[in-house]
Amino acid sequence: MKVVLQNLTKRYPNRNKKIREDVIAVNGFSFEIPSGKLIGLLGPSGCGKSTTLNLICGLETPTSGRIFFGDDDVTDLPPEHRGVGLVFQNYALYPHLTVRQNILFPLQNLKGDKKLSKEVMEQKALEAARLVQIEQLMERKPSEMSGGQQQRVAIARALVKMPRVLLLDEPLSNLDARLRLQTREEIRRIQRETGITTVFVTHDQEEAMSISDMIVVMKDGTVQQIGAPQTVYDDPTNLFVAKFLGTPAINVFEGEVKGGMLYIGEDAVLDVSPVSDQKVWVGVRPEGFVLSGEGKLHCAMRSVEVMGRDKSVVCAHPAMAVENIRAILSSEAQPDPHAETVCFDLKPQKVHLFHRENEQRIPFGEKAEG
Repeated sequence: MKVVLQNLTKRYPNRNKKIREDVIAVNGFSFEIPSGKLIGLLGPSGCGKSTTLNLICGLETPTSGRIFFGDDDVTDLPPEHRGVGLVFQNYALYPHLTVRQNILFPLQNLKGDKKLSKEVMEQKALEAARLVQIEQLMERKPSEMSGGQQQRVAIARALVKMPRVLLLDEPLSNLDARLRLQTREEIRRIQRETGITTVFVTHDQEEAMSISDMIVVMKDGTVQQIGAPQTVYDDPTNLFVAKFLGTPAINVFEGEVKGGMLYIGEDAVLDVSPVSDQKVWVGVRPEGFVLSGEGKLHCAMRSVEVMGRDKSVVCAHPAMAVENIRAILSSEAQPDPHAETVCFDLKPQKVHLFHRENEQRIPFGEKAEG
């Protein structure tokens, strides 16, 4: 099921009576979600991602704009008539009901020609339970289950009606790290098996990038960038997107372009022709550093962290705009943790330039030519 959002805007009255302007939670959001894809809505708290989800499912009414499921305009339809499945952060299971009864509940509320026989409902509930691999837990109550198992029940309940669109609002936030990894893999598997168009809301960029076909990065109610996860990571449209995606975060420096050469402080580090002379923000991904005794970027050594598969060099530079610089090197690299200075060359494809004023990306090299 294709989902189309046309110039979607949601305003709320400002609770501060001294400020007359409304609070804009979602501002002019336009996007076509392809049928059968998993889309990650990503951004910091308060960016409007959950409000967007609530607009899609009908829990909120847009101030302006339209919502289409396929060719159907569902903007004014109540949630129960949209054919959506919604999974909340807190699971919202009925504590006095068993797993079977929780999953059956949406089917038992069907009316008219949609009403199902008891046998059909039982069959659908069992199929949904098998899909999330909890069929052996059908007679348990939520209090007798782990957080990960409860989350699977919530997903099964959302899937049992085979909704046109599945909406997941921070579904992994209450799980520990190992369960988060396992459950997000399960969500991806289930989405692929069912082919249901799915919107996944999270503030965790690693989650969004690992399972989404496309991600939508939001800030202050406005879409910053839409694209395949790797594309957005490699080609961020602005400094906010570059800083938000990536673990560890991108390293940011104050820089200047002079005569086609990029300077970070006094260090001439990279040819960035044909960028004109100007002051810039320089973003270098942690994997963009190459350890070299003759390296052009000279940093003060702070520590070396051995991570097993790689090493993390924590260092400093007078022009850095972050607390520390973190360079990720292969485990074979041999940085001297006792040295005063560590030198690097930079991988051009891992270096991003941004305008100092508006923080928009400045292409250079092959990207400028393209």
